[in-house]
Amino acid sequence: MKRKARASRQPALGVRNPGPAVLIYDTTLRDGSQGEGVSMSVEDKLDIARQLDDLGVAWIEGGWPGSNPKDVAFFEQGRRIRLRRAKLAAFGSTRRAGIAASADSNLRALVAAKTPTVTIFGKSWDLHVTDALRTTLDENLRMIADSVKYLKAHCGQVVYDAEHFFDGYRANPGYALQTLEAAAGAGADWLVLCDTNGGSLPDFVHAAAALVAGRFNLPVGIHTHNDAGMAAANSIEAVRAGATMVQGTMNGLGERCGNADLTAVIPVVELKLGRRCLPAGNLPKITAVSRYVCEITNQNLRDNQPFVGRSAFAHKGGVHVSAVQRNALTYEHVRPEAVGNARRVLVSELSGRSNVLALAGGRYDLDRNPEKMKEILDRVRELENEGYQFESAEASFDLVVRKAMGDWRPFFRLHGFRVFADLSHGGSGMVEASIQLEVDGRREHTAAEGNGPVNALDGALRKALLPFYPQLAEVELVDYKVRVINAKAATAARVRVTIESSDRHERWRTVGVHENIIQASFRALVDSIEYKLLRERDRSRRTGQRKA
Repeated sequence: MKRKARASRQPALGVRNPGPAVLIYDTTLRDGSQGEGVSMSVEDKLDIARQLDDLGVAWIEGGWPGSNPKDVAFFEQGRRIRLRRAKLAAFGSTRRAGIAASADSNLRALVAAKTPTVTIFGKSWDLHVTDALRTTLDENLRMIADSVKYLKAHCGQVVYDAEHFFDGYRANPGYALQTLEAAAGAGADWLVLCDTNGGSLPDFVHAAAALVAGRFNLPVGIHTHNDAGMAAANSIEAVRAGATMVQGTMNGLGERCGNADLTAVIPVVELKLGRRCLPAGNLPKITAVSRYVCEITNQNLRDNQPFVGRSAFAHKGGVHVSAVQRNALTYEHVRPEAVGNARRVLVSELSGRSNVLALAGGRYDLDRNPEKMKEILDRVRELENEGYQFESAEASFDLVVRKAMGDWRPFFRLHGFRVFADLSHGGSGMVEASIQLEVDGRREHTAAEGNGPVNALDGALRKALLPFYPQLAEVELVDYKVRVINAKAATAARVRVTIESSDRHERWRTVGVHENIIQASFRALVDSIEYKLLRERDRSRRTGQRKA
């Protein structure tokens, strides 16, 4: 008899009388674009803005219109897109020393952007005033006040970012507070405290933010950087101290070590502090938006990223999996569904019966078949010893189980393949692959060109199989990764190839290992195709059963 997983109740994570909502000011398009290796076209920025609006952030900072033509173009086009919830914000600095605000080209560009909100930063640290701006402390105060007053006369909402506030408050608290008074007195709508160098600690941020929130009759925001790994913690502490705006970026993109990661801050504020950040029901969208931003900015999502990473709710150790099967609270601090993620069970040499049962038990009653269970575990350990890794190749593991259970048959028989590359001077650079295989006694010999050996092999294999299995036309190769296993063997090293494929139903990953990278790739390709055909067979069986 199969064991039933006991229903788990997630504890109430909010607190009584949690306080007002915390508004999210997203600066992925401006501060995030300053991260190393991050580049976004105008269309990229518009697409991300739509995603952020759908998520439900309160502001989207689009860029600095006075700094480059791309941001000017973004604001021109941004005015024409319909945002349902978010306000666009343009970003810039206070006026230059010694000139009138009305004569400052940066401030005029902010007005010309015609956004509902404008955000300017000013210096809060006396060191920056004297050494970076090379002006007097009094002139800096006038620069802040004049800029805010000018923008309030020509724009709607003005957010004042107190750059380097925490460093300034640590060095000269009286002057740092004077800069806030200058902005508040000139009509700023928000005072945002910035940990620009990212070196402050949570207890200091909490104390300083609490003092500002109690002293000024204006809402307070927080803007942190992650140079000490404290950006999310500092943002949370500022919220606990009274801040009601959090500035940050999706996935923590940003200059140097990045900004506060909103994919961590938002779930903590909503699920742990019980404060609303997004419209009701929108928090589960955050994983999809996180991955969308990764895709558009050509960044790799960290598997171990809190809440949204692939490994955030992944369980590998057999003891952990066994406990989670009984009650998810044993090893999960929140439900993965709450943030739009999913639980994953991994298989490796560390796995026990619980891992295999979790992945395969729904189809096969392995509890009653201990010999098969042992066979599967032994096979996994044997393959992992050769360099295979099934943690990110669930489809290849599925084939291991099916073969052990006798629920597999070869859809074709390979007779051989060849790969030829013309890399001579003046050659096309294209690669040709030819393949010979047999399906139900019928022999096929096909060839295809590609921009690399794997692409050519994939084309030749599909070309040979499509007449027999037309459903393979749906399959696309989404990702391809190569990892050297025993690097000390140099060019004779064994390599592991992982392929991600997709069709109109799902995505799946397969793995192949060999000293020859082409052979390893081909093994992963064959697994991918066999998995697709087996899933189609499963669907046909289910359809037939329903009709019967």
